[in-house]
This record gives sequence, structure tokens and C-alpha cells, in this order.
Amino acid sequence: MNFKTVADDTTLKKVQAALKDNGFDTQIVESLVQAKDVALAMIPEGAEVMTSTSVTLHETGITEVIEESGKYNAVKKALAEMNRETDHREMQRLGAAPEYVIGSVHAVTEDGKVIIASNTGSQLPGYAYSADHVIWVVGAQKIVKNVDEGIKRIYEYVLPLESERAHKAYGVEGSFVSKLLIMNREPNPNRIKIILIKEPAGY
Repeated sequence: MNFKTVADDTTLKKVQAALKDNGFDTQIVESLVQAKDVALAMIPEGAEVMTSTSVTLHETGITEVIEESGKYNAVKKALAEMNRETDHREMQRLGAAPEYVIGSVHAVTEDGKVIIASNTGSQLPGYAYSADHVIWVVGAQKIVKNVDEGIKRIYEYVLPLESERAHKAYGVEGSFVSKLLIMNREPNPNRIKIILIKEPAGY
């Protein structure tokens, strides 16, 4: 199974409709450049923003703008300046419940479900409940038939690539699918926004 193939326009429109039915406000864009512009337009200057670790955000340039431009209250930057030993609880609270959290996901099903895998789980509280606003930027190669295929994609395709990235970045042996979040629907209108890109982005 090729998990790198970009979904065609017909499938993307079907997925967009299914996501909207499940409470995920979804739009389709042509390119990584357009995705960056659309995503940043959703976040007011000065807003508190948590950038999840994401190859997609890095490839689009979103991470750099949020963390380095000075236009936003970047949570990651604030966390880097805190002392993990003395500020541990405050760091957890700050990271778990930001005003905005932006990142990506690892699979989107044709019937409008979203799957996210994580080693530490640090991004999952904000995604699932505690962030006021969630933005996911997603390459169209992440579309799968169903949840089973999505989980297969994570273990067989995403995990080896993430393990390689983690080894290079942190010197660890690899990564793990320690925690899985499956979002079947979002009951709070307009809380979660998904930007589907008609190009591969991340993995």
C-alpha cells in the first residue's frame, strides 16, 4: 500500500464534506504556500499559540513565523525559557491549554475521522479539548479509507520516518506510538479548522 499518494480532487471533496458533517471546519488549498497564508490568517496577532512539533508546519514555514516573527505569543518559546525542575506544573498547564494550537495529523479517513499518534502525548490535550482553537494543516497523501487503514499507515509508514527524524534531532534510538487519539467528531462549532493541501506535506 502506497501511503505517499495524494488523494484526487473527487476524494478530497468527499473528505471535506465528511469532515464538515463531523464538526471539523475544512477547506482545501492548492499548495503549501497557500496553506501557510490561510493558516496564519486564522490567528490574530498577539494570540497565544502552541506550535506542535510537525514536519508539515516546518515545510510550510508556519513554525518559523509563529515562533520567530514576534507577532505572536509563542508558547514553545516561553516554555524554552522556563525551568523544568521548578516550573514543571506551570509548563504542563501552559502547553496543554493554549488559546491556539496548530499542528498536523497522521491520517484522515474518507468518512471524516482524524487520527493522531504521539510518543509523549503533549499535543493531545489541546487537540482533544483544552485549546480554544485548533488548526491542522494536512497534506492530501494522509487520506485513508478508514480507521484501520489509518492506524496501519501510522505504524508502517509514519513511525519509521518519525523514528529516523527523532534519532537525528534528539539522538534517541527512535520514536514510539505511545498514544493514539481518534477524533470521530467535534461538538464545539468552529473550534477545529482543517486545511487540506492538494500536495504532499510532512508524512
